Amino acid sequence: METEDKIKVIIRNSYPYGRNLYFWQKCNARMENSAINGKKIAANKAVEYVRNGMTLGLGTGSTAYWAIRGIGDMVKNGLSVRAIATSIQSEELAREMNIPLVPFTEIDHLDITIDGADEVDPAFNLIKGGGGALLREKIVASATRFYIIIVDETKLVKQLGRFPLPVEVAPFGWELTERRLTALGCTLARRMAGDKPFLTDNQHYILDCSFGTIADPPQLHRQVSDITGVMEDGFFINMANIVIAGSPSGGDARVLAKPQ
Repeated sequence: METEDKIKVIIRNSYPYGRNLYFWQKCNARMENSAINGKKIAANKAVEYVRNGMTLGLGTGSTAYWAIRGIGDMVKNGLSVRAIATSIQSEELAREMNIPLVPFTEIDHLDITIDGADEVDPAFNLIKGGGGALLREKIVASATRFYIIIVDETKLVKQLGRFPLPVEVAPFGWELTERRLTALGCTLARRMAGDKPFLTDNQHYILDCSFGTIADPPQLHRQVSDITGVMEDGFFINMANIVIAGSPSGGDARVLAKPQ
């Protein structure tokens, strides 16, 4: 399968609302208007931070895909690293690229993790989880010493909220969890894969919650996290060390430092 076709499969299988045709068509159109170029530019810059002997976290999604491929090329040329992937999908790609994978039983930290995001605000608050791997992504991020977020420039926003907040929930009693989330002021949809609920790698549901503009992400994160049945939400607060943004029109990537 050609590289571009693989990217289409990744987006189709992991984009919010599962494999819904309307959203897949939107993704496909975005890729065809060169957004993929910004992802590649950001990923290529991020892998420059990788050094021999590091233990890495491998993200999930169409932007992280390019970083994993870049690391794989470095391994082919003699780089020695170990890695933990944030999804089965990324594990498969890492194996294809001959990147050695290890379990958490063999490590106590990750030197660098490279992952994407669905939205990034000026305070480095993130919304993640469009690819359905938010729980594993946050576990990996929490064990990471230097967390690199790579995006195309369209993901840089003044305030979070245009992108629905993914919330990973236990299937048991999910209807009750849904009502409690709705009480916080959102409209939501259970993510679907065709005519069945989308299941994460951990066999959980995802509820995509539209709050509109989110004035206080840390506060809303606490409110969502306090709901019994919520496994994890897509807020990544005060976790990213740098954000690397690539422009679809080409040129050098922008490396944004964490606000003080």
